[in-house]
Amino acid sequence: MPVVSDSIPVKTKGGVDIIALNDQVAKAIKRSGLKDGIATVFCPGATGVVTTLEYENGVLGDVDDALERLFPKDMPYKHHLKWNDGNGHSHVRAAMLGPSLTVPFNGGKPILGTWQEIVFIELDNKPRSRDIIVQIIGE
Repeated sequence: MPVVSDSIPVKTKGGVDIIALNDQVAKAIKRSGLKDGIATVFCPGATGVVTTLEYENGVLGDVDDALERLFPKDMPYKHHLKWNDGNGHSHVRAAMLGPSLTVPFNGGKPILGTWQEIVFIELDNKPRSRDIIVQIIGE
C-alpha cells in the first residue's frame, strides 16, 4: 500500500492561535493521487495540537476560555523553574489534547462532518513557524 508524505507550512501568532486546515489537507490528499485510505495530520513539536472543531468565532473563543480554566497560564509550572520560558502551560495543554489526527478519505476527498474543520492549535506563548506533516496511506 503506497505511503505519501506532504507538509503544510503555518506561521502562528502564539497564544491560542487556531488555524483551519481542511483545504490544505484536501489538496495534500489530491496531490498524493490516492483515492481511498487515511491521512494522518501531525504536528512535530511539544506545544502544538491537531484536532477538529466547528470553526466559528464562538467555538474559537470557547476553546481559549476552556484551556485557561483547565490549564491556567499563571499557575506555577515546574517547567518554568527549569527553562524560565513561561510556556509550561503550553506543554501541559498540548500533552492533554494531542499532536495528531487521522482522517479517512474516499474518492480522493476527506470524510468530514458538515461543520467539522481540521485545525492546528498553536499553544506556545510566542509566534512560531511550523510544518504540519500529512502522511497519506491508501490506494
